[in-house]
Amino acid sequence: MVTDQRKTVRKILKVKAVVAMDGQAPLPARTSDIGSNGVSVTVAHPLQAGQAGQVSLDLLVDGKPTPLHARAKVMYCIFSGDEFKVGFQFMNLDLNAMSQLSRFLR
Repeated sequence: MVTDQRKTVRKILKVKAVVAMDGQAPLPARTSDIGSNGVSVTVAHPLQAGQAGQVSLDLLVDGKPTPLHARAKVMYCIFSGDEFKVGFQFMNLDLNAMSQLSRFLR
């Protein structure tokens, strides 16, 4: 039985994103949900748990698109259908990113 290991509430978010793992070319991605500690995305190619990189996406804050660029670490990668579902944990979000994310999650 698989148990959800998330520590915070998630909000559904279906937007385009870009995942740029350290030392690799950026990959297009699509988000599934987001929380204060991380984001879940789908990508075409598998990523290794423990890898670090940059996740970039737009949040709709106060009715306008707001870019979020965050360092993140891969927590899991699961093959699902014809793509890979990847769970990222944010690493050291800056104050502006935390503020924008908090406003989005309200």
